[in-house]
Amino acid sequence: MNCSACENNARLEELPPRENVAVRGGWRVAHAFNTTLFGWLVVIPLRHVERFAELNDGEAGAFAPLVRDLSRTLHDELGCAKTYVVVLGEQRGFEHLHAHVIPRMPELDEATMGTGVFSLLDRPENEWIPEPERDELAATLRRRLERVL
Repeated sequence: MNCSACENNARLEELPPRENVAVRGGWRVAHAFNTTLFGWLVVIPLRHVERFAELNDGEAGAFAPLVRDLSRTLHDELGCAKTYVVVLGEQRGFEHLHAHVIPRMPELDEATMGTGVFSLLDRPENEWIPEPERDELAATLRRRLERVL
């Protein structure tokens, strides 16, 4: 099976900061790579899971506190009005369960609110948040999250 999430999980220590914002309770947090929205995070189980119902008790119990802490951290760092938390995991090539933690910034227009925010994902590569900016935010978020623990 070719699973990019599992491939990255297998080499945690080698990942750049943007791919390893935090690891907690069986989950890894990464900054989305194909977005124009700064701070769009993805929460990925460390083991291959394709359905939320497949989570073990530890993973399930760690999920809500992790997403809460990410939401608080994004609010404190970016000033987002709220965060959206979305679990899909059905896009071809991304079947590994993952949750999106999306900062809803106050300046977003109505068309990009709610599910419209997904128009900011899967953008052409020249529109993506640059890797150095994602790495810098990841390092900042990691420091903030370490204080929460």
